[in-house]
Amino acid sequence: MQKFERLDGLVAPMDRANVDTDAIIPKQFLKAIGRTGFGAHLFDAWRFKDPGEPGMDLTRRVPNPDFVLNAPRYVGAQVLVARANFGCGSSREHAPWALLEYGFRVVLAESFADIFFNNCFKNGLLAADLPAELIDRILQGVATQVGYRLVVDLPSQSVILPSGETCGFEIEPVRKRSLLNGLDEIGVTLENVDAIGAFEVAHRASQPWLFA
Repeated sequence: MQKFERLDGLVAPMDRANVDTDAIIPKQFLKAIGRTGFGAHLFDAWRFKDPGEPGMDLTRRVPNPDFVLNAPRYVGAQVLVARANFGCGSSREHAPWALLEYGFRVVLAESFADIFFNNCFKNGLLAADLPAELIDRILQGVATQVGYRLVVDLPSQSVILPSGETCGFEIEPVRKRSLLNGLDEIGVTLENVDAIGAFEVAHRASQPWLFA
């Protein structure tokens, strides 16, 4: 998992509430068992006018010029700013996979669906909820200023606006440590590999009949 410390990133807006996981990555793309190939289909039904299916030649598809992420000004955006209840719907972990592979490292919103929120941290995507008033001002800034950027600093748990204004966000210490060190749940477990090995040796010695 990639480490996250501090990001100075271009912002893309998703100015709508209740964006569900089927919109983030539609169900027909969930047949793959690997974690790659989903970024090309992020918001597929909104990004394209033609129906998307696995294996399609993307160069032959018809982009929707009215969808925000198709605007040239948002190419390369790493921060997505949304409204309330982002990531609602099914529990598919493919949603944060698609966001990450597309290029987003941070999602800021008024609130998140719980399972999606948890899945973000398991995969190295920083999700942080901010007050609705601040989300309003950020979205207004993005709409009126081409190249609008935010600094997201995890050690200080802060979002820094172009004006220099700073707003803090909450994050559980375990999640913060995992992101700072690039550790998923397996990585956290492997930090204790020596202790696990010692336990297994002692367990075999104290109850050998279990291993006969």
